[in-house]
Amino acid sequence: MSDEFPEPGEGNSLAAWTAVIIMLIAFAIGTVAFFFDLPVVVWASAVLLVIGLIVGAVLARMGYGINGAKTMTKDN
Repeated sequence: MSDEFPEPGEGNSLAAWTAVIIMLIAFAIGTVAFFFDLPVVVWASAVLLVIGLIVGAVLARMGYGINGAKTMTKDN
């Protein structure tokens, strides 16, 4: 790949991992709640899923995303 278009990475950052973990937990809770016919918990897990997305975006803006200020090494 040329230097003109730097590789964006694999998403291996604190922001990405935090968002994915929160969303996986929300999805698991929602799946179990759906199986046991608990609509309030299903909707609460849907809200948690959106919260996970927001947390990831906020952490990325704070510098914890790919090539963020707080994740870059000193030699970069």
